[in-house]
Amino acid sequence: MYKTALAVVLSVATSSASAHSTQVLNGYWQYDDFLSSSPAQKTLTDELSIVVRQPPQLLQVKQDDAISISVVYPGQQISDYWVRNIKAFETRLDKLGVKYNINQVFTRPNVDVRQQSLSLLEAVKNNTDYLIFTLDTTRHRKFIEHVLSSTDTKLILQNITTPVRAWADQHPFLYIGFDHIRGTEALKKYYKETVPAGSKYSVLYFSEGYVSDARGDSFIEDMTHHGDYSLSSSYYTNATRESGYKAALSAVKKDPDISFIYACSTDVALGAVDALKELNREDILVNGWGGGTAELNAISEGDIDVTIMRMNDDTGIAMAEAIKWDLEGKEVPRVYSGDFELVTKTDSAEKIQYLKQRAFRYSDQ
Repeated sequence: MYKTALAVVLSVATSSASAHSTQVLNGYWQYDDFLSSSPAQKTLTDELSIVVRQPPQLLQVKQDDAISISVVYPGQQISDYWVRNIKAFETRLDKLGVKYNINQVFTRPNVDVRQQSLSLLEAVKNNTDYLIFTLDTTRHRKFIEHVLSSTDTKLILQNITTPVRAWADQHPFLYIGFDHIRGTEALKKYYKETVPAGSKYSVLYFSEGYVSDARGDSFIEDMTHHGDYSLSSSYYTNATRESGYKAALSAVKKDPDISFIYACSTDVALGAVDALKELNREDILVNGWGGGTAELNAISEGDIDVTIMRMNDDTGIAMAEAIKWDLEGKEVPRVYSGDFELVTKTDSAEKIQYLKQRAFRYSDQ
């Protein structure tokens, strides 16, 4: 793979085309492929998508006891996705009339492994009804397999919309997020329309794991292996602004002629912006990924050129609706992806304000 481990920036990766695997997400169903393979699942996902966009309808069954929900999120980031997600989730549960108790823990991505483990074990020990977690690393996967095989807890996996093929018989209650492949497709289209063919670029990954594979490797696969763009360098980061800054400095030093930097997350993108300003190289394009508050501010200031904006609250609302359906005895879809919109620095303030109102309809209350 075209990746360079980065605690402090290390050597750049080779750009040999033969080194890259064509199996970007080996072992997973891609979102659209999964839905195409199962018309019944597609119908359920479409029905949930419709409900998410509509006003809430009260729970139709009587609850004897409040349900217990545990949330363990990598929420300590500049990106406000995770914090907003929980706000939207709780707000929708309240509007649906669902009685619940929630315990939430925010950790740092790729850092607070022990804290994550303790919080997850506590949730399982307490027989929580619903556990909301994510899947990004091998450590996550081992824990998830334990929950699926050994507990009655219903597992909602956030920020992943590609079902694991090996879990077909014992699967999570719900995979939910904003499909990384779909979001990356929109950014690829933007770069192909904006940057001349034959141009060189660098990729700044998230930390090592699923998100980097889905957002980074799929981008390279299409731009370089099935396109006319040349990958100059790529780096894993620590998923922080500082590591994005260091990686961008290294990328430009290695090859001053790159036309753009493809960043796989908000924190990494803002770090790249810091580096390009310091180098006085604001001619090099850089994208955001997610379209949260920090990115939209950077777009309005002209620091970031483009982002793929998640209609952020969709997933919090969808989790609440899925739990409501479950309490009512209805079948819940296996997967759900929220909506995206492409935003560029040339978009009007009015357009961006409209998208903010749509994306943050609960989390801004």
